Amino acid sequence: MLKTPIARGVALATLGATLAVPTMAQAAFVDDSKVNLELRNFYFNGDNRSVPSTSQSKSEEWGQGFILRAESGFTEGTVGFGVDALGLLGVELDSGRGRTGTSVLAKDNDGTIPDTYSELGLTAKAKVSKSLLKVGTLEPKNMAVSRSDSRLLPQTFKGGQLVSNEIDGLTLDLGYLTEVNERNDSHYDDLTATVRGGSVSEDIDNFIFAGASYKLLDNLTGNYYYSNLEEVYKQHSFNLTHVQPLGEKQSLKTDLRYARSTDDGSSIVDNKAFGAMVTYSVSGHSFGLGYQKMSGDTGFAYLGGTDPYLVNYVMISADYANADEKSWQARYDYNFAAMGIPGLTFMTRYVTGDNFDFGDNTGNNGKEWERNTDIGYVFQEGTLKNLGVKWRNGTYRSNSAKDIDQNRLIVSYTIPLM
Repeated sequence: MLKTPIARGVALATLGATLAVPTMAQAAFVDDSKVNLELRNFYFNGDNRSVPSTSQSKSEEWGQGFILRAESGFTEGTVGFGVDALGLLGVELDSGRGRTGTSVLAKDNDGTIPDTYSELGLTAKAKVSKSLLKVGTLEPKNMAVSRSDSRLLPQTFKGGQLVSNEIDGLTLDLGYLTEVNERNDSHYDDLTATVRGGSVSEDIDNFIFAGASYKLLDNLTGNYYYSNLEEVYKQHSFNLTHVQPLGEKQSLKTDLRYARSTDDGSSIVDNKAFGAMVTYSVSGHSFGLGYQKMSGDTGFAYLGGTDPYLVNYVMISADYANADEKSWQARYDYNFAAMGIPGLTFMTRYVTGDNFDFGDNTGNNGKEWERNTDIGYVFQEGTLKNLGVKWRNGTYRSNSAKDIDQNRLIVSYTIPLM
């Protein structure tokens, strides 16, 4: 894309280029810069009408999000320096006191919904050879911590992260997080934890992780991560992913996951999580079968608000990670590009779990199931090129919690500014 003088000026102002950087070094800093604006419109409708009359039976909100991402290039030299910026703005289009709880919009302490909420994040970065260090606002996405981006605005963290690819086929990933800005918030708070069936400490100050991904064979990848949420849990996570070609337009993918979580100080975390997903793909069709099993005194433990690395992490009931829970998944995907309609995709899945204790001292007899359907289309050409529309529908039933029916409509469009 042509970089106009105006675009160059915007990049310099946004990315914080300084006069102290020599002109020769600024060339790559500016020329390699990228700036884009994502417009995300999000409608959420949740039907909780099976709850008691004293509880909220419906959740419904609608918002418009603006996500500005600006990434500079690097200055010249052995060590290249740069800076990124992330601007987030959420605008309330429709809400009400009796319809909140969707996590789409922010909510003040008195229960009112502000007209807007926003956050600006800056990240300093340095690059040496094939190693990249970032300090400031982070959006980590790995086995140990995966920021959530399933609402109007993404979840972000403060901290530092180093990713190194110095050895071919090997990626090293180390990080340290101190605070979190939730997806419907405008300020940073202390970290939290999600532990099914176990209490945790408050005011968590830090989370560390270190991991490696190695390409063992052309079609086999192994991953390992260690993570520690202060005073809550220590976790070792393992993953093997194998893709076996079976002929023209056919493949079999096997995804195996195991995590061991133990307490770290003030908690009682004790969990072993095993998951397996096998997917057969042929001519646009994908058929998947998944199995997940929890064992130990508690359920799975992970950083609060994030997307846990579990094969049965889904839309509504989330993780199927209660203590001793066993769950199964059947999934079908179709990419309509196989029949000449690129951009149109379809997904449906069914997950059922049982054998867990839901807290009334009656034993491990909890049962739950969920059905999800996604239909999405991204315009491939014309005036609306790159405009994406997705409808998500979910149904959840359980003998231990309220019944839920949800619909989500997401319209997104990304505009490259530079």
